[in-house]
Amino acid sequence: MKQFEIPSLFRSPIISKVKAFRKAQDPRKKDFSPTMLDFGNLQLYIARHFGFCYGVENAIEIAYRAVEENKGKRIFLLSQMIHNPTVNEDLTQHGIRFIQDTSGKQLISWDELTENDVVIIPAFGTTLEIETILNERGVSTEKYNTTCPFVEKVWNRAEKLGTENHTLVIHGKYNHEETRATFSHTAANSEAVIIKNMEEAAFLAKCITGEASKEEFYAYFKGKHTPGFDPEIHLSKIGVINQTTMLATETQEIAEFLKQTTERFAVTSGKDKTFADTRDTLCYATNDNQSATEALMKEQLDFAIVVGGYNSSNTTHLVELLEQSCPTYFIKDESEMLSSDLIRSFNIHTHETEQIENWLSGSKIGITSGASCPDSIIDAVIAKLLQLKKSDLPIDEVISQLN
Repeated sequence: MKQFEIPSLFRSPIISKVKAFRKAQDPRKKDFSPTMLDFGNLQLYIARHFGFCYGVENAIEIAYRAVEENKGKRIFLLSQMIHNPTVNEDLTQHGIRFIQDTSGKQLISWDELTENDVVIIPAFGTTLEIETILNERGVSTEKYNTTCPFVEKVWNRAEKLGTENHTLVIHGKYNHEETRATFSHTAANSEAVIIKNMEEAAFLAKCITGEASKEEFYAYFKGKHTPGFDPEIHLSKIGVINQTTMLATETQEIAEFLKQTTERFAVTSGKDKTFADTRDTLCYATNDNQSATEALMKEQLDFAIVVGGYNSSNTTHLVELLEQSCPTYFIKDESEMLSSDLIRSFNIHTHETEQIENWLSGSKIGITSGASCPDSIIDAVIAKLLQLKKSDLPIDEVISQLN
């Protein structure tokens, strides 16, 4: 796999050795069990896969190259490069400005842009509508387009299905940048509707079978379908694609459920209903990170720490998984570990940061992070943990045992 040039502040002396050790042990990535680092009075279980993925490293390399190659020019990002505060803060310190926030709210008017400005498209991609705006202003986006190749793979699959008259069901979060971009690209070639979870898939199934009326469809999926969508016509041939950072198992569950719905209805009604298999659009990094997290859950941990941006979808899903097996703390970096008695943890259900007392109990601790979290932050989290727990052994001695 390609090696990317990314700033040294995102690299790590600790985690890089752990990953190198596991890669040498398991080059085919068949073993998803965590790496255990034994410090005597505590054991850290490091997930097999986590941290920067191919798409993120590609985006970071391009963004910093844009800064290096365009000294003296104004450089803009359409929105956050990735959902990690450390990375985005460093980019702003290098002079990059954000045109929109993550929800699409305008921070800088399109009218301010000129053909001399540099605009970077983030890893999530962007909509065709925004591409048109930039082109009309003479702004070139081809050179610094950091759209993840796996997101583009989803778009290409959607385009092919659209030419075959399939309607695309997009499993994603409606307001997420990637889903907005995928919806826009999909709508150029086919009808589309966005669903968030199995509950919404179940309602869509009623629309497929006719149990729910056209009017109920429009009310339930208001603002989440293409303008010309007719559920009585456009649900006869469907395929499921996804926002690449969603739970892969949930996408597969939704796809299988809708496939069975269409097959049953075709048999009982005599009407032609077909389903396209689109499992090949699932992101490998999302799959690997989630599989590694599921393996981490088998270790009977006293608690787990997940590190990443609080608006990161893929990181949130790792928290969602781990919460099923042990107390889980979601932190952006080591600064949230205030003391051995107090931690600030983001609650994915209330979307608020909570202060939790007496959190550092037990000795078996799981650690993982989202695909947009630099390994250097995991290093800092480990160092802080060892300090707070007063570990029996120094990190260098434990890491040297991996050789």
